[in-house]
Parts: sequence; C-alpha cells; structure tokens
Amino acid sequence: MARIVTVAFGREIAPFLALGAFAVFIPFSNAADTQSIDRRITPGLRVSFESLEGSEPRAQDVAALPNLCLYVPAGSPATSFIPSGRFTASWRGFVSVDLRSDYRFQAELNGEFKMEVNGVVVLEATGTGAASSPSRFIRLNKGTNLVTATFRSPPRGDAFVRVEWMPKGGLSTPIPLSALSHQPDEELERTARLRLGRALFIEHRCGKCHSAGVQTGNQPELELDAPSFQDIGARRNSRWMAQWILDPKGQRASAHMPKLFHGPNALKDAEAAATFLVSLKSASTPAPAIEASAGQIDAGKQLFDALHCAACHNDPDGAEASAERISLKHVAQKFRPGHLALFLKNPAAHYAWSRMPNFKLDDEEARHLAVFLAARADQATEKIGTIDTAAIERGKKLVQTTGCLNCHSLKLENQFAAKPLADLPAPRWSQGCLASVLAENSKAPFFAFESTEREALQGFAAGDRAALMRFVPAEFAARQISGLKCQECHGKIDGFPPVEILGGKLKPEWITDFLAGKVSYKPRPWLSARMPAFAAQAEALGHGMAMLHGYAPKTSPEPPIDAEAAKIGQKLVSADGGFSCVACHAVGKVGANLVFDSAGINLAYAAERLQRPYFVRWLFNPLSIEPSSKMPVYFDETGRSPLTDVFEGDGAKQIDAIWQYLRLGDKMPPPPGTEPAP
Repeated sequence: MARIVTVAFGREIAPFLALGAFAVFIPFSNAADTQSIDRRITPGLRVSFESLEGSEPRAQDVAALPNLCLYVPAGSPATSFIPSGRFTASWRGFVSVDLRSDYRFQAELNGEFKMEVNGVVVLEATGTGAASSPSRFIRLNKGTNLVTATFRSPPRGDAFVRVEWMPKGGLSTPIPLSALSHQPDEELERTARLRLGRALFIEHRCGKCHSAGVQTGNQPELELDAPSFQDIGARRNSRWMAQWILDPKGQRASAHMPKLFHGPNALKDAEAAATFLVSLKSASTPAPAIEASAGQIDAGKQLFDALHCAACHNDPDGAEASAERISLKHVAQKFRPGHLALFLKNPAAHYAWSRMPNFKLDDEEARHLAVFLAARADQATEKIGTIDTAAIERGKKLVQTTGCLNCHSLKLENQFAAKPLADLPAPRWSQGCLASVLAENSKAPFFAFESTEREALQGFAAGDRAALMRFVPAEFAARQISGLKCQECHGKIDGFPPVEILGGKLKPEWITDFLAGKVSYKPRPWLSARMPAFAAQAEALGHGMAMLHGYAPKTSPEPPIDAEAAKIGQKLVSADGGFSCVACHAVGKVGANLVFDSAGINLAYAAERLQRPYFVRWLFNPLSIEPSSKMPVYFDETGRSPLTDVFEGDGAKQIDAIWQYLRLGDKMPPPPGTEPAP
C-alpha cells in the first residue's frame, strides 16, 4: 500500500532545506510497516553534529539536511551552532524505493565515512578528495529502509562528502531528494527554534541597535540595511510615510520595521517624522510624470504576467487576492510621480538588501509596468501646503532619537543608544522590544512578534550567542531561497527548473554572476519570463547552493583542454557522424538547424554554467533528471553508445570529448556541416 504525505516546511522546521510545501511518496509494504513509521515523516535527513574541538562536553547541534551531502571549508563551522574546526556529522532517516531492488553506494569525500542500511554496513571509506570504490549490492525493500551514516572531517583541507547510489544495471546518480525522509523529534524541534531565533535577530536588524560586541566579520547578514533616507523626500509621499511609520505591520503583515511611536501622540509623532523625511530632497530634476494610456496599461499588464509578478504580489485591482502575497494597492500613494518606474528599474538603488527582484527592465518596460500598477492602485491624495519648519525640526529630533538611524542611512547625528547585546541577560528578553504587550508610556520599539517568535528569540538568548558571528553559506542559502520565494517560480512554472537541484547542477561562480545580473545572455531565450538579479545576496547564495550539494564554493580548476578530444567532440555534436546535437542546440553563432517550438540551450554556454558531474549524468540519461525533457537518451543502461566507431562506443569517453569541446566556449569552431550566422 502507499500513501502521500504532504509536508509544509517553514523556517522553524527545516532551515537547511529548500523550504516550501510539497508531497512525498512513501510506500509501505504492509500494515505493520505503517505502524512503525511516525505519521509526521518529513523530507530530508536528521543530522547530528558534534565539534571535535575543545574539551568535554563538546558543542553539539542537530539539523535537517536535504541529502547525504556536506561541504565545510577548512577553518569554517559546519553549522552556526558549533565552532569552527573538526567535527562529526551523523545522518539518520529513511531511503524509500517504489519496488524492491538491489543498489550499491559510492562516496566522493575528504574525510571518513560509514553508512548502514537496515542495520547492515554497506559502505566504509576514507578519502582525500577522490571517489571511493562502489559498495557491494544490497537489497532495498519496497517502501522505507532505515539509513544511518557518519562522517568525520579530515585533519587537513576542506571537509566534504557526496553520496550516490547505483541500481543494478544502471548508472551512478545522487540519491533523489524525494527518496529521503526522517522523523522529527523534540531535539530537532528545539534546535530549529534556536535557528528561528537567530534568523529573527538577523532579519529584524537587532544587532544594529544592540551592536556592541556584535562583529560582522564574514557574516554578510549582519550588514542588512534598510531604505536610505538620503533624498527620500523626492521618492516618497509624506502621507504614506506617516501611515507606514505609525504602524508598519498594519500596512504589510511581513514588515520587519517596528512600531516606534505609542500612546496618544503616536499619530502626531509619525506625521512629524514624515514631514522631516519628505523635506529631504536634493535640487536635482524630479522624475517626470508618466501619462497613462490604454496601450501602456495593456503593455504593463502583459509584462506583469510575463514576469510572474503574481508569485509575490497580488494584482493591484484586488483580483484573486491572497494573504500570502504582498498587496500593490498602495503603490500610487507610496511613490511620487515618476519614481515608481525608477524603483522598478533598480529596486536596490537605495536599499541594497531589498527582496524586490531586479528584472533589468529598460526605460519603456519600467514605464509600462508603472503605469499599469498605478492605474489599478488606490490614488494618492497628497496635499501641498506651507512648509512647517517647526514640524520638520520636531521630526528631525524624533528620527535622531528613536533609533531610525541605526538601520536607515542619513548624514545626521544619531542620538539613539541601546544596551549592548552583552548587557542583555536572557531574563531581560521578555521586556522592551520583546514584550508581549507594551507597558504604558513605553518608548521601546514594538515588533508585534508572535508568541512562537518571542519564545524562539528568548531561547536563542539563553544559548550560544556566538552563533550570530558564524556564517554558514548552506544555511544562508536555505533561508534566502525561502525569503526570496524562489520556489514560487522554480518547479512551478514551465521552463523553471526546481530550485532544490540547482546547486548540484550549476557552478557557484555562474550562479553568483547570474544572480548579480552580470550574465549578458539569457540561457533560455525562448521564455518570456526572465531571471531577476539579487546583487547583495548573489555571492553567498551561489556558494551556499553548491555547498548544500557537497560542492566547493569555488569550482576546482580542470586540467588544460584536451585539443584532440575536443576535435572529436566537435564531430560528435554534429549531424555528420555525431549525435545531431545541432538539430536542437545552437553552438555559438551557429543556430539550431531544425525548426522546433523551442530550441535547446546554446552549447557555447554549457561548460561555464554546468557542474561537470551533472553534465555527465544529463548526457547519459536526461530523462532520469527531467522526465518531461525532449532530450533523447543516446546511451544504454551500461553507458554504451550507438556510435561504436568513436572510442569503440565507450560513452564516458565520448561525453568527455564533448565536454572538452564545450570548454572552448565562444572559441568553439563550428561543427562539421554548419556555418555561423552572418
């Protein structure tokens, strides 16, 4: 019998995993098996970490990882809750198969590794960077099979392990994420709450006020900024700013900014602060107002749909509104005329860590989208009156003394001070900012945390606060994938690969450049959608995505290109005695020579984009990675090729030859029988 278990992930449950909600297929062979498995079975594996540094008792941590992979650079912490240095990691969970079958396992590693399935040791290996020998075959039962594994980091060098499996008669591949699961327990939930507390501290910029002793070091998240106040009066309307300052969460439920003003004078204080802020404008020429037309509105609507803006935002006309998405009803009230288009062109211009994507819009696209949004939004009712000098001075003093300048940049003396983090013992973390209800006449910022969030912050305060200064790119990537809502497009929209595979598919350098908006070409030019840029997050996100799959944050250099093999690869991609790759794929300036609904990716970009192991697996069996792929399967289950006159049909050697050719990039000579476009 089989059942489908749908598991909703949040940062409280599995901060390492690519977060979201999806279904896991868990077959059971009989009723007895069903009774032995906790109904709360969750994707990924439970992993226990223990530091090997210092005296007993040594630091320990428990987390959830999506796979049997790990990468920890030398001198770095394995998790944010254990110190840098040597460690052990122990996985526990289940590996599931639809039908009883024989598999063997293999690990590429630097360190020591031992793995058991159903209590039987299947693999023991000590490696210094190379792959182990494959294990003997072991029978996996239909349904769930208990898997445990232990990794011990090496005395020198980066610690890493990547485990693959190989069905009898098949090729070695990473264990599918959908085949791995575990049972949550109290310890895992306790450490998940600690991670939530740490994340909340970072996301709400707590260290900006309680800063003494909080050293950012290589921890980029502690540099999180907020929109700059410089020249903000030219960009924002006063009335909207007053409403936002008065009650940020009342304007947007997901807001991280606290409520700063309380009591009977709160509205007047918010209006005074807004009056000061709107006075901050340079003498530069204001952005021109945009005249709306039916044609522009229609073009903007088409762009709104093509860019899948509805993945994060409700349509401003209120149709199909969802509480999970951010409303756009306010945009005309928020932005001064012309400045919405400027914001859409470069959302990070005044806010580096903005989660608003940069779609690299041109001037016309930005105008069309701005006109569409403003036409459907609630209109501004800004009134231009006389300048109230007293209100400006009062607002200036409030901005200086209430903590605004701890997060928002402005060339103005900051007169606000809060207790250093070291002077805030755990019992104090139920007062001030973390009070459930504000005390009368309180001057503390009010974040309106939910009870679970306050408990998480209090638990973090009572634990290892040094975790703030430990940066683990894999953890960062998991949080950013969730926070940037990557899974609202990836894996849901045709042409967007599932985000959880990308770290094992793409080179971290290319991910970094792509996310930073530095890649000049569009990998899938046939898609109307486009990948936006997140420049501030790009580097750490690229590193973390690779490390989640056991790869280094920087791709190891390959040996020089084998020129003779590249010549053979040149022929193999051609229609002249090769695999006819050019039928679907462009090769540099040589276009695909057959007409299809959509051509394949230009092969000139393949080697700079793809991790080589992924490329090899894809060529051997693309359908095992993407069942809906139009890419043919050319090799049999043993890796043999139908082109027996090249390397005697050795598929591995043929694929290597193609790779050597692809490594030439834009210097690739055209395949035989083709000519570059004029």
